[in-house]
Amino acid sequence: MRITTTILVLVLLTATAPPFAHAQAAPDGPSDPRAAHKLSVGPAEIFQRAQAALSRNQLDAAERDFLQVLQLDPNSGPAYANLGVVYMRRKQWDKALASLRKAQPLMPNVPGIRLNIGLAYYNQNEFLKAIPPLESVVHAEKWSDSATTLEPLWDHESSNQMYFYVLANAAHRAGKRDLDDRASQQFLKLGGDSAESHLFIGKYRLESGQFDQAITEFNAAAERNPKLDLVHFYLGLAHLKKQQYDAAREEFLKDAALEPDLALSYDYLGQTYWLMQDDASAEKNYREALKRDSHLVDAHLGLAKIYQKQQKYPAALAEADAAVKFDPARPDAHYVRGQALLRLDRKQEAKKELDEATRIQDERGSQPPTETLPSPELKPQPR
Repeated sequence: MRITTTILVLVLLTATAPPFAHAQAAPDGPSDPRAAHKLSVGPAEIFQRAQAALSRNQLDAAERDFLQVLQLDPNSGPAYANLGVVYMRRKQWDKALASLRKAQPLMPNVPGIRLNIGLAYYNQNEFLKAIPPLESVVHAEKWSDSATTLEPLWDHESSNQMYFYVLANAAHRAGKRDLDDRASQQFLKLGGDSAESHLFIGKYRLESGQFDQAITEFNAAAERNPKLDLVHFYLGLAHLKKQQYDAAREEFLKDAALEPDLALSYDYLGQTYWLMQDDASAEKNYREALKRDSHLVDAHLGLAKIYQKQQKYPAALAEADAAVKFDPARPDAHYVRGQALLRLDRKQEAKKELDEATRIQDERGSQPPTETLPSPELKPQPR
């Protein structure tokens, strides 16, 4: 069964966690000796018994015991995680997701839980919902560590296109060229002719810098389903990378019409209009983006540049202040803030900001950082 190894990895991960820190002692006792014996067994022993049953694929016994653990300790993340495994083996995907979602905040540093959430969505053909948890496994860890964690699952995930999508991206970011090539070949081999498949392949091409091939795939996805979530956003991004500003603008406008709450569509519309030297439209769209997500650093910096150009230096400084607040590690945020301070004749503060921009850039070295393309599907819901 395709998911078995993933499940076993999760079981091993959760077994090492301290699962019963909040367990309460069993109450004193009933007169029935069998009940007294049952109550004398602590949650740790019940958990171990449940794990043993799960390892033997005795799913009914495992479910019963994990539920008993949760009666004694409602905050046992490992019990929720392994209960999710039980339901995954039964292909009870809704129940699996419910248990895994309860486990995730209790064990936020266990990547196997997010991986299983993604696989549960994938097995229900909820492809777009599968992307965020699968990608977050990679985004939350070092690229090399992620590739090392995922590679042993190859044989048992051999028909899972989403698995190879995530593995290829992790290997690419980690500079593991051989693994990247093998995983990407398998990913492309598994690609079907559905709109979702063309979207995934297009996104992989886009992240690999293959912009023409990405546009071909996104167009194929849009032909099959013109209302597919994110297809017009990524088409716009691919055209923007090729400096095809008219085409990028049209695609971002289509995406904004289909997904009016997606802040990044307006953010990239702002960037596109700025590059087209249409400052009024750029400002309008940056403002629309910030209405939906006030933490978008690029939108704040875009507005700061517009206001500097218009010699509205206090307004430019206010936007640069916001950018530095939300991402103090961005050298360009410090640079733009320094420029605004310089225009306001606050030379000492300006020098400090410009020096900070130089310091951050020097720490990064001459090698530019690997670009991570925006993933709107990983964004929080609009506030």
